[in-house]
Order: sequence, then C-alpha cells, then structure tokens
Amino acid sequence: MTTSTRPSSPPSADPRQRALRERERLVVMLAVTSGATDAIGFLALGSAFTSVMTGNMVLLGVGTANRDAALLLSCAVAILTFVVGAAIGARVAGSAAAGDAVWPKAVSIALWIELALFAGFAALWWVLGSEPDPSWLLTMLGLNAGALGLQSSAIQRFGVPGLSTTYLTGTLTTVVIRLTSGHGLRNVGHSMIILLGLVVGAGIGSLLVGHASAAVPAVQLVTVLGVLVVVRFSRHLGLPARES
Repeated sequence: MTTSTRPSSPPSADPRQRALRERERLVVMLAVTSGATDAIGFLALGSAFTSVMTGNMVLLGVGTANRDAALLLSCAVAILTFVVGAAIGARVAGSAAAGDAVWPKAVSIALWIELALFAGFAALWWVLGSEPDPSWLLTMLGLNAGALGLQSSAIQRFGVPGLSTTYLTGTLTTVVIRLTSGHGLRNVGHSMIILLGLVVGAGIGSLLVGHASAAVPAVQLVTVLGVLVVVRFSRHLGLPARES
C-alpha cells in the first residue's frame, strides 16, 4: 500500500516569511513613534519638526524672511541634532551585509540608544511638570530630533530600498507611481500602512499634548520599548534575511 505525499516547501521558507511580516509590523510601530514625536515637537517644543528635515529647511526660509529668531533657532537645533543622531545611527547600525538576519542586532542597539534619548526627554518633561519652561525647549527638541535621526539611519540596515519610518514623502511618491503604473493595492499595502502609522502617531501625539500632557512621553517610550521587547523574544527575526 502506497501513500501519496504532498510536495513541501523548504523548512526555512515559512518561518522566514513570518519574520519578514513581523518586521513589517514593527516598522509600522516605529512610524507611529515618528509621527507622534513630530507632532510633539511642532506643537509643544518650538514649532519645529523632529524628523521632517525638508520641512524644517522651509521653516528656516520662512524664519529668515520674517526675521523670526526663535523659529530659526528651533529649526537649526532640530536639523543639527537630527544629523548628529543619523551619523551615530549609521555608525552603530552599519550597512546591510550578506548574511544579515531579518532584524540585525545592531538595529536593536541603535534603538536602545534612541530609547535612552526619549527617556531623557521624558525625565525633563515630567520634572518640569509637563509644561516645559521655554529655556528647556531647545534641549528637549534636540533629544527628540536626535532620537529620530538614530532611528532613520538604523532602519537603513535592513537594506530594503525606499524603506523609511521618518522621511515618508518618497514613500508616498512611490505608492502613487506604482498605483498609476498598474500595480495593485497589494503591491503597495505595506507602504500605505506605514503612512497610516505616521498619521495615527501624529494624531496620538496631538491629542496627548492637548488633553493629557502628562502622558506625552509615554507614546514614544511604549512604542520603541515594545518593538525592542518583541524583537528580544521573537523566534523568527534572527533568521537570515535572504535565502542562500
């Protein structure tokens, strides 16, 4: 008596795909962090962005034309600290390499540093009674911008073209190009969810600033720490990112 057997996929194929999907969800969570932090910076820390550096460059021009020294200083600090954070993130996380895991350990190290910067911001926010004195605004803005600079560089270690959790104008452009070129929604689904995560994060940050100021830093701490905890206990994210 013979029994038929079904062709099976390679043992590592399904776990690797699960790992890639898990990474996609974590990237969306980091986009929520970015959106919330930008809203906090713009609404509560001097009307500058913490990740949208092109927006800050526009505001530099506006501030120059209007001789608004406060706006100029806020934008300059945000840009400078973002650049420093991005440089540190690039050094810590490194570049994509053959044999990388789906989630390289160096990315987590960079995110731990980001979390430490957010913790510094949180400590100042709470010590100052959730209503920062103007003399502390630039320091707090710089901590947040530096944190997102780190995150921005760290994500590049994945080696996925166009993937970002901070500068998302390119992501939006890619979505539009692919849709108008005949690609289906399935082809751009993850990019659209990242964009949605950014918007949701901005909404959460705005609501907290306006209605629950004591909880403002919580959205940053919870999302980044949540990502790191998931990575620590994941059974799949340590698998190779690419089939050999």
